[in-house]
Amino acid sequence: MAATTTTPAALRFLPPNPTTRKTFNFFSILKPNFNSLRSFSHSSLFSLSHKYPLSPCKCSFTAPVSTTTYEFSDNASEMELRLNIGSMDVRSTKDISVDANDTSLTIRVLQSGSPITLIDTNPLFDRIKPSETIWYIDDDDLVVNFKKNDPELKWPDIMESWESLAAGSSQLLKGTSIYLAGDSTEINQKVAEELATGLGYTPLSTKELLETYSNQTVDSWLLAESSDSVAEGEGTVLEA
Repeated sequence: MAATTTTPAALRFLPPNPTTRKTFNFFSILKPNFNSLRSFSHSSLFSLSHKYPLSPCKCSFTAPVSTTTYEFSDNASEMELRLNIGSMDVRSTKDISVDANDTSLTIRVLQSGSPITLIDTNPLFDRIKPSETIWYIDDDDLVVNFKKNDPELKWPDIMESWESLAAGSSQLLKGTSIYLAGDSTEINQKVAEELATGLGYTPLSTKELLETYSNQTVDSWLLAESSDSVAEGEGTVLEA
């Protein structure tokens, strides 16, 4: 009975090459350049500002969630959240409750004696410094300013979600290598290709480099030795 072999897929972060986009059984992922992110400012054209309808979040029957919109801006180490409360007839700051923790933020207003939850983010996209959180009313907006625990991290949105994690995954995974070792070469290849596309990276083939380095095909190398030996050879090639 003929023996079958499986080629693992490896994803590594390397300097970008915007002109090539190919996928093979072995993958290396090219890391985008994040230097431009450090020049971010509130007035910049590239400021991270979002205005979304806020979907219902965690709440109880005593604190119904109001459908509202918010605007979020990331200004280096400080961030700003704006919620429009012009239609809520807030008479005093005593009718507003802002509860900030290092991983969550809850904002409620008092309407006809009952609290209404405007936003309940748990968890936040990352950690904040709750003791340095301030808020005030600016015309029809409730403005909340808070500081990040990690000033170098750019927040795509205030809350952790699939969308914000996808948008921020490149910086979260900066310098990280991802290895795929499954039972099927075809599945390894497809998964690696989807990851490369989803993360916004350019895949780089190492298969041809490995076969040139070893003077044999990857399949014969796996049969003669092991997947660990192939992975070690790949590391040597990438470090050369």
